[in-house]
Amino acid sequence: MQDIYEMMHTLDNPIKNTDTYLNKPVFALISEIAADKNLRCYVIGGYVRDCFLKRSSNDIDVVVEGSGIEVSECLAVRLNTDVHVFKNFGTAMLHYHGMEIEFVGARKESYRANSRKPIVEDGTLEDDQKRRDFTINALAFSLNERDFGHLVDPFDGISDLQQKLIRTPLDPDITFSDDPLRMIRAIRFAAQLNFHIVDEAIQAIGRNRHRIGIVSKERIVDELHKILLSPRPSIGFKLLDKTGLLEIIFSQLHALKGVETSEGRQHKDNFYHTLKVVDNIAKTSDNLWLRWAALLHDIAKPSTKRYDPQTGWTFHGHEFLGAKMIPSIFKHLKLPLNEKMKYVQKLVLLHMRPIALSQEVTDSAVRRLLFDAGDELEDLMMLCEADITSKNEETVRKHLNNFQLVRQKLKEIEEKDAVRNFQPPVSGELIMETYGIGQSREVGLIKNAIKEAILDGVIHNNFDEACRFMKEEAKKLGLIEKNGE
Repeated sequence: MQDIYEMMHTLDNPIKNTDTYLNKPVFALISEIAADKNLRCYVIGGYVRDCFLKRSSNDIDVVVEGSGIEVSECLAVRLNTDVHVFKNFGTAMLHYHGMEIEFVGARKESYRANSRKPIVEDGTLEDDQKRRDFTINALAFSLNERDFGHLVDPFDGISDLQQKLIRTPLDPDITFSDDPLRMIRAIRFAAQLNFHIVDEAIQAIGRNRHRIGIVSKERIVDELHKILLSPRPSIGFKLLDKTGLLEIIFSQLHALKGVETSEGRQHKDNFYHTLKVVDNIAKTSDNLWLRWAALLHDIAKPSTKRYDPQTGWTFHGHEFLGAKMIPSIFKHLKLPLNEKMKYVQKLVLLHMRPIALSQEVTDSAVRRLLFDAGDELEDLMMLCEADITSKNEETVRKHLNNFQLVRQKLKEIEEKDAVRNFQPPVSGELIMETYGIGQSREVGLIKNAIKEAILDGVIHNNFDEACRFMKEEAKKLGLIEKNGE
């Protein structure tokens, strides 16, 4: 154990209570099994890295010089749990007390130009560490009896952790060309950990960015999710842009970049504005899909940008066009085409409404916002508040105060009129029964008229008033009640 403590205390922020990471009973069991089988085992990768970073982790990767599957099956018997074996990949996984433990045999890899799936051969721990993506993920702790806890760090990953650097163990051009997903993973780790990618790696990403084409959309989006869920997502998206990856994997977002000037008047850079909005949301919510809504809220501005000599630059209707773009963007990125997409689409469509409402807060407009936003009202308000990115503190304060008035009005109207997610008190069935008609245009017209009357405050949201209003509308349409009245 002394090796671990010595290495840990070379960092600026040495880990406290290291035993909680390294003396979990499962490690001792693996060590015993390895000794019985005359095999060498190591904990490697993210779990080791996170020990040094004082980040909790329950994902444990164990590399075995020999059969990782054999060790996993023995451990499963000792723990009285199931093991999932993936013979084609030479890996096995088991879950125990909230931990996910994956076993793999030490291996060396080679790659073909048109695939990120490697040709795998048995190898040593050294071979396995060479194939790792970054030096901070190549750290390994021995689980062997004679040197239990010894840190194996052939690429000085400890120093890179201390300096907060992302560096590849081998030539970055080879690392990124072999498995292009590692380019986005480098950026994701930089965003998650607030680390710096070394210059030679950044340049190599730029040179190899075209290789991202062989990576599936699903794997790319998984990394984008992690970037969006990082403390400051803008770090990741700026790096994606800097390296040229953004234009390839997300051209609509890249199109937000740039500033135009006409007659001495220019608009703000909507790309950097968007990233500021996403960072603002990240401070208040860890809702992944709310962060997606923030990322996409102005996505249609390039298509709606116009210059008017009287008013300057405008983006009229960008919220409507943006909402229409969401399904195609989700489909292209292989994002889910379900209620999550509809949630993002609704927020993009409505994100200008509270801003307009803050200029003139009328009961009718408030009712309509309550009705249209429904259960997403609070998320919509968070998005609108995050959308205030002015550098003028007085402007920010003014807008936030206006939103507080809107919030108060929303609360008052909701308590008084109960219009959020409401259904008209008079149903289509009652209309059909009252007038002896089937499903028809008239039924829809009457229901919509009742809804509009409630939202406009013409009638209250109750059955009696809605029923009287129904009769008035029916007369206009020439409908006669079955009883002849």
